[in-house]
Amino acid sequence: MSSTHPLPPLLVPHRFNGPPRSGNGGWTSGALAATLPAQGLGAAVTVTLLQPPPLDVPMTVLATAAGATLARDGHTVAEAVYAEARPVPVAPVSATTAAAAEEGYPGHRSHPFPTCFTCGPDRRVGDGLRIFAGPLGAPDERVAATWTPYESAVPIVWAALDCPGGWASDLEGRPSVLGRMTAELRSLPRTSERYVVVGEQRGVDGRRTFTAATLYGPDDEVVASAEHTWFTIDPKDFM
Repeated sequence: MSSTHPLPPLLVPHRFNGPPRSGNGGWTSGALAATLPAQGLGAAVTVTLLQPPPLDVPMTVLATAAGATLARDGHTVAEAVYAEARPVPVAPVSATTAAAAEEGYPGHRSHPFPTCFTCGPDRRVGDGLRIFAGPLGAPDERVAATWTPYESAVPIVWAALDCPGGWASDLEGRPSVLGRMTAELRSLPRTSERYVVVGEQRGVDGRRTFTAATLYGPDDEVVASAEHTWFTIDPKDFM
């Protein structure tokens, strides 16, 4: 008996882009995680992106013994498995501190993909998430931002946890794209409530950068947390 079986196809609408021609890594990863039996809630899931997710193209989703795979034309785009360990949360900051940090968001000055669904400054309010994680300032190397969701779903939360991790690293000097993300969503955020996202860098190894991000609700409640692996790229290859 086959260890895989097909699920409904997955399509990344153009609205959920990261680079201009491919899907936002967090949104795509979350959409694949949401195909698992727990629908991406209550358990940590690791998604590995093996190639840029295409936009507006139905892709095959296969349930496997370990999780699920996403494929196009017989080539694997991403793989989802239940994680071996839960992400370790980034320490919280207050909403006031996070709002002040947004003023220093480096993406306002220089951004490899300014139309990114999560952090692109060129996205209008109510369309992109416009999460602008800025530095807290020395000696604290973390970044933080506030976020008030206008819609709430598993892929949206993965997207919200994506780029704040990236901006905790040197995206200006080392442009990078998401290669792997482990996320644990304990609950879905409520729309029209204010949340805080905090990100930090946890290591660098050659082309790889390791980061983390945590979404906090009132009273420093952990709503969701993630850890990421990024790979340096030439942005021109993704335009």
